[in-house]
Amino acid sequence: MHRSPAEVVAITGASAGVGRATVQAFAKRGARIGLLARGIRGLEGAKKDAKELGGQALCLPTDVADPNQVEAAAQKIEEHFGPIDVWINAAMVSVFSPVKEIPFDEFRRVSEVTYLGTVHGTMVALKRMSPRDKGTIVQVGSALAYRSIPLQSAYCGAKAAIRGFTDSLRCELLLEKSRVHLTMVQLPAVNTPQFSWVKTRLPHKPQPVPPIYQPEIAAEAIYWAAHHHRRELFVGAPAVKAIEANKFVPGMLDRYLGSHGYSSQQTDEPQDPQRPHNLWEALDGERGRDYGAHGDFDRRARSRSPQMWVMKNRRWLAALAVSLAGIGLGVRLARTAPEASRA
Repeated sequence: MHRSPAEVVAITGASAGVGRATVQAFAKRGARIGLLARGIRGLEGAKKDAKELGGQALCLPTDVADPNQVEAAAQKIEEHFGPIDVWINAAMVSVFSPVKEIPFDEFRRVSEVTYLGTVHGTMVALKRMSPRDKGTIVQVGSALAYRSIPLQSAYCGAKAAIRGFTDSLRCELLLEKSRVHLTMVQLPAVNTPQFSWVKTRLPHKPQPVPPIYQPEIAAEAIYWAAHHHRRELFVGAPAVKAIEANKFVPGMLDRYLGSHGYSSQQTDEPQDPQRPHNLWEALDGERGRDYGAHGDFDRRARSRSPQMWVMKNRRWLAALAVSLAGIGLGVRLARTAPEASRA
C-alpha cells in the first residue's frame, strides 16, 4: 500500500509556548518540521520532541524580524525536506507597560517581530506556494486583535495589524482564484513561558488574563485550522465573548478594562525590576535552559475547551439541529392532524 509523504511544515516561534506545542501537535502526525526561533536550547528541545513523537525536525536559528533570515530558513527547509505544505506564523514578543513609558525602540521591536515577522513569513511562504498553487498559511492571532487591553499596546497593535494584513491578502488570493489557503486562529489567554521572560515595567509579575488555557488547546486548533478551509477560528469561550462584546459595547469594555485590566494582568508576587527579558535576545541560548511549551500557571490552566469542540463540529451540529427541528415539527403536525379532522 502506497503511503503519501509526510507533510512539510514551517513553524516560527517554535522553541517555546504555543509554537512549541504546535511542533508537538504536528510531530505526532509524522510531519517534517522546520523550526524557526532565536533560542538554541528551545530549538534543540523542540527537535527532540519531534523525534520522540514520530516526526522529523530541522533547527533553524532565525530572527523573524529579518526577512533575509526568514528567506534563508525557508530555502533550507525545502532543500532538506522538500516543498513546504504548511507555514505557521507564531513568533511574538511583547512589552507590559503603559504607553507613555515605552521607548520608541521597544515599540518598534515588538512590531518588527510580531507583525512584520508574520508578514515576512507569509511572503516567503507565498513565494513558494503561489507557483505551485497549493499550500496553507496559518496566522496565530489573538482575541486582542479585536479587543485591545491596557498595558499591551504594542502587542495588541501588532495582532490587529496581522488581521488587517491577512484580510487584505485573502481578498487578493480570492481574486487570483489561488488554491493557497489563508487562515487566522484567534487565541485566548494561554499558559506559556512568555510571562516569565517578557519585558515588563509592572510592579508585580505578569500573568495571562484569566481564564487561562493550556498551549495544547491552541496547538490542536492550529493543526485543525491548517487542514480545514475555515477563514478564521476562535479558540475558547472567553475569546469569543470578548470579540462579540466588542462589536456591541466597546465603550463599556473600555471602562471595564480601564478599571480591571491592570490587576487582571498581574499576580500578587512582586516583580524584580532587573529580571532578564527576551525582547532583544533569546534567554535560552547555549547556557540557558529550555523553557518548553508551558508557563508557570499549570494549576490554573484549562486543558479542555467545549467551545473549540463546537467550533470544529458546527456544520454537523447545525445539520443535527435542523433534523431535530424537522422531527419536532413532524410530531407536532401528527398530533394536530386528528384534531383538525374532528373539526
